[in-house]
Amino acid sequence: MMTLGDKMAKKSFPLSKVYGLLESGPVVLVTTAGAGHPNIMAMSWHTMLEFEPPLVGCVISNRNHSFGLLTASNECVINIPTVDIAEKVVGCGNTSGADIDKFEAFGLTPKPAAQVSAPLIKECYANLECRVTDTSMVERYGFFVLEVLKAWIDPAVKEPRTIHHLGRSNFMVAGETITLKSKMK
Repeated sequence: MMTLGDKMAKKSFPLSKVYGLLESGPVVLVTTAGAGHPNIMAMSWHTMLEFEPPLVGCVISNRNHSFGLLTASNECVINIPTVDIAEKVVGCGNTSGADIDKFEAFGLTPKPAAQVSAPLIKECYANLECRVTDTSMVERYGFFVLEVLKAWIDPAVKEPRTIHHLGRSNFMVAGETITLKSKMK
């Protein structure tokens, strides 16, 4: 146990900010279909759960417009943007699809998906078509388990500079990649 007298003393950190220490995945744009026009939601609370088939867990609050669209359709697309459209991503996160058409408001282009009714976002470098496979934790935590049915990637984007939410208005941009020896393939 570290004390204040230790050479490298640490200070207490607010529990309300812990997520900023753990949040490492990129901010994504989740598209859903329904209610007259497709919707876009910015999200950073997601995690890989399984590799094959790929399963993604994500948190979507029941206070969010996308929650109702996702529970009604059981389908969505996880779109992975790069820093090039960061302002649009934040704009999507700061508005409600109940009030505006986010595709129109932020100049984003919907493209038809192959296996779900929700659209892909053309400006994102990767798109994951998903179907909800487990809702057992939705009521209590807003936690959905999604199976990725089809994945798309822009081969022209060689080193995607994704954005990562650190809390409040702070973001980090993915940068240098290093390779270290690992037994994982």
